[in-house]
Amino acid sequence: MAKPTTIGALKESGWKSRGVKDEMRDNLVRRIQSGARLFEGIVGYDRTVLPQVINAVLSRHNLILLGLRGQAKTRILRSLIELLDEYMPVVRDSEINDDPYNPISKRARELVALHGDDTEIEWLHRDARYAEKLATPDVSIADLIGDVDPIKAATHKLTFADEEVIHFGIIPRTNRGIFAINELPDLQPRIQVGLLNILEEKDIQIRGFPVRIPLDLMLCFSANPEDYTNRGSIITPLKDRIESQILTHYPLTLDDSKAITDQEAWTSRPKLAEIHVPAFIRDAIEQIAFEARKSEFVDQASGVSARMTIAILESVLSNAERRCLLTKQKETWLRVIDLAAGIPAMSGKLELVYEGEQEGAHKVATTIIGAAVRTTFEKYFPGVYATRARAGRNKREAVPQREEGPYKPVIDYFAKGKRLELTDDSGDADFAKQVKSVPELEKLTLEYLKGLKGGELAVGMEFVLEGLHQSSLLAKEDLDRGVLYCDMLGAMYENLE
Repeated sequence: MAKPTTIGALKESGWKSRGVKDEMRDNLVRRIQSGARLFEGIVGYDRTVLPQVINAVLSRHNLILLGLRGQAKTRILRSLIELLDEYMPVVRDSEINDDPYNPISKRARELVALHGDDTEIEWLHRDARYAEKLATPDVSIADLIGDVDPIKAATHKLTFADEEVIHFGIIPRTNRGIFAINELPDLQPRIQVGLLNILEEKDIQIRGFPVRIPLDLMLCFSANPEDYTNRGSIITPLKDRIESQILTHYPLTLDDSKAITDQEAWTSRPKLAEIHVPAFIRDAIEQIAFEARKSEFVDQASGVSARMTIAILESVLSNAERRCLLTKQKETWLRVIDLAAGIPAMSGKLELVYEGEQEGAHKVATTIIGAAVRTTFEKYFPGVYATRARAGRNKREAVPQREEGPYKPVIDYFAKGKRLELTDDSGDADFAKQVKSVPELEKLTLEYLKGLKGGELAVGMEFVLEGLHQSSLLAKEDLDRGVLYCDMLGAMYENLE
């Protein structure tokens, strides 16, 4: 059906004008009633953040999302577009998306006064009704709200007192839409003051002009709850005028975290080779972020972005892909040793405290990966350390004690001076032959990782060795593109010598 092209035809069609917040509220109500999913691609917030966002829209509130980096704040703001009508009529050639029934700019008012119901209109898609600005110290009032344009005044022979000499900024040009400012604390206080009128009086004033332009806007903001960049803060009067403040968070469960990574990571790459990912390796990759978020070497006030595990997964997949290209294999299984390829993806995404800087980014990343492997190992296999009661002077106290348990045959093998070297560029057949040289290792692996076979079984056996190393039952030396597993006590003696 053809859309109306004039104001008269628009009136005949029965279209009614609504404020943008009313429009979003009405569309949200219909989507809730229909049972449709409201925010596509947002994982882990169904019971925490999203209900608060929904309440803010139902309340016709402006809102601010507070959260550390990599918590989907911008994605949530951009998802609000879906609550707008697909198309909206505006006066043709209007700079600020004038409502055909109630134009507010001088040019649009004059057009409607001159042509009446014959005034031409055009239809604006919802995507064109959203704009966002990254707050930086160099953002000016002219960028956001507007300024006097002397060239326009000279060209059209207008005085500076004429409303038409105004060059509108990004906010007025988003009239009847959604405008978002990311990292609000980075905006200079005097610029934040310029937003007060928009929030409170619903209008703009430019260079003292006696012009009042009532804008129809949904204003959204994002910020970090702790200003780890030390570049500023949100002024109190502005914060007071933002009706809803919503806290975001990192994924609470490993499954939610994996769902986000799988959704965002580039895994559908050209199939040069088939890369299989064992479940325990996939868990270990995701566990890296959880370990980083509690590491004493990482600045927890800055957060650990969900983008880190996305980059790690892509890097380790590429390492396995490189192996296939070198060995001319058509497929391979992701190995524990491949996790080291994720270190470059971690280094730039971890803000280290002073102790972490002293240790070095590479060592901190290696430690975090090791902790992730150990946590995952204890999820699938019996823990090496058992807590037992020991009689103290005044009371019995619980102390951890190391128990070799089912791992004793493997440990005894290395205690005889045996060593095992593994590399990340060896073919799957050679890799399997190497790990199967350790007696009882295959039997132990199959006891707890049931159903493994072929290349996945070999990786499972490697996983056991790495788990024993992270549990301090085996020693490991880092080699060029590989590792060497050996007896813990023997390695200590060698270091002493």
